[in-house]
Amino acid sequence: MIGRLNHVAIAVPDLEASCTQYSSILGAKVGKPQHEPNHGVTVVFIELPNTKIELLHPLGDQSPITSFLEKNPSGGIHHMCYEVDDILSARDQLIGSGARVLGGGEPKVGAHGKLVIFLHPKDFNGCLIELEQV
Repeated sequence: MIGRLNHVAIAVPDLEASCTQYSSILGAKVGKPQHEPNHGVTVVFIELPNTKIELLHPLGDQSPITSFLEKNPSGGIHHMCYEVDDILSARDQLIGSGARVLGGGEPKVGAHGKLVIFLHPKDFNGCLIELEQV
């Protein structure tokens, strides 16, 4: 069902410092910040030859990243995103297997402008999983 790894998302307490670290120290190509109000985050994508890193920073007081950073003040891996060909088929297959799809199970438009769903971390070894339709 899952295809290639699309990105690894890292929650960061200081977006500007993290961007500088990736560009200056690691020499990576760092994109521009994108505000995603529907998800409560500001994202920056780091382009790598084989995947992307997504830096996540809270956007607004109700951001889900705020509580993550309260528990992990230095930041940390927030989720992993895998590509799927058909998000609705993948969702239905996962629900049929007993996996929990967050947010009522309806896909939303993600930062790449494509449909995404998130799977409960307790069903996947403590890792929040995002699936993105390609």
